[in-house]
Amino acid sequence: MDILYENLLDFQWQNIVMILIGCLLIYLAIGKDMEPSLLLPMGFGTILVNIPGSTALTGPIQELYYAGIANELFPLLLFIGIGAMIDFGPLLSNPKLMLFGAAAQFGIFFTLCMARMFFPEIDAASIAIIGAADGPTSIAVANTLGSKYVGAITVAAYSYMALVPIIQPPVIKALTTKKERLIRMPYEQKSVSKLTRILFPIIITVVASAVVPDATALIGFLMFGNLIRECGVLNSLSDTAQNVLANLVTIFLGITVAFNMTGAQFLKLDTLLILGLGLIAFIVDTAGGVLFAKFLNLFMKKKINPMIGAAGISAFPMSGRIVHKMGLKEDPQNFLLMHSIGVNVSGQIASVIAGGIILNFFAG
Repeated sequence: MDILYENLLDFQWQNIVMILIGCLLIYLAIGKDMEPSLLLPMGFGTILVNIPGSTALTGPIQELYYAGIANELFPLLLFIGIGAMIDFGPLLSNPKLMLFGAAAQFGIFFTLCMARMFFPEIDAASIAIIGAADGPTSIAVANTLGSKYVGAITVAAYSYMALVPIIQPPVIKALTTKKERLIRMPYEQKSVSKLTRILFPIIITVVASAVVPDATALIGFLMFGNLIRECGVLNSLSDTAQNVLANLVTIFLGITVAFNMTGAQFLKLDTLLILGLGLIAFIVDTAGGVLFAKFLNLFMKKKINPMIGAAGISAFPMSGRIVHKMGLKEDPQNFLLMHSIGVNVSGQIASVIAGGIILNFFAG
């Protein structure tokens, strides 16, 4: 009988805390509907790897980690699904929206400077990419750079993506006036030809990869997914990429990330600092997009509602919807959805390119 209870004596306080964190992630997924497809497997995986003597840690989860995350396979496959979900029509109808996607990446480089005060440059660069508001990019960059904080970075990136509805509205309100939030932006429907939609992912891939070679895999897989969507001859494959592939990879990604979430690795002061820096990155990203829109309004006769600048982060489509809902709350007749979604998809492209820039500077 003693043998049956022997394993219970191996529990450390770190294991118990991490199991409670795993339960919290499951609660957020089920009770609060926050990124359930990712947080639920991540939470359950955290429980599995924190049971002393767990064969999951040295068996299937370890194998999945080295087969899918250490070599960046899972994040890249997920990009195909994300690309297949994105409609670049609103952006192609109004290309200047791309500027807001670029402005909203300021948090990455701001956080890099702050993180460098506490961490070596490789880890600081990996932490900064949390500001991309893009989980797959965060994982890919952190793994490529060989950061020892992959688990904390992944949790921070995805947790804050799930908390975008809580983080962004206060920042937007603090930086805008009532008058600015009431600015109407009528959407002018412009026809985007099928040829343009097909050429766009190809051109973006070639140009972005030529400028930032280290972004080739990230931008290439994202744009390949979009090309599947827009080509018109692979509808069943596009549906598979958007649903079956994206959901399956997300499950594997979530449960495999838990490999880095053992109590001994995760419960450190460094982890709390990373979570704090990640929050700063999201706030500065949001502020950067809003302030850039306000700056443009100084020179434009046709004013821009500065709230759409906040949608430039890569949390697609959550951020775009948040801005739209805030606009409706201020004025039930103010429909900002198409503008904010256009900015949001530009942020997806900009975040991947920013990840490539980080790799360009620090890889190797």
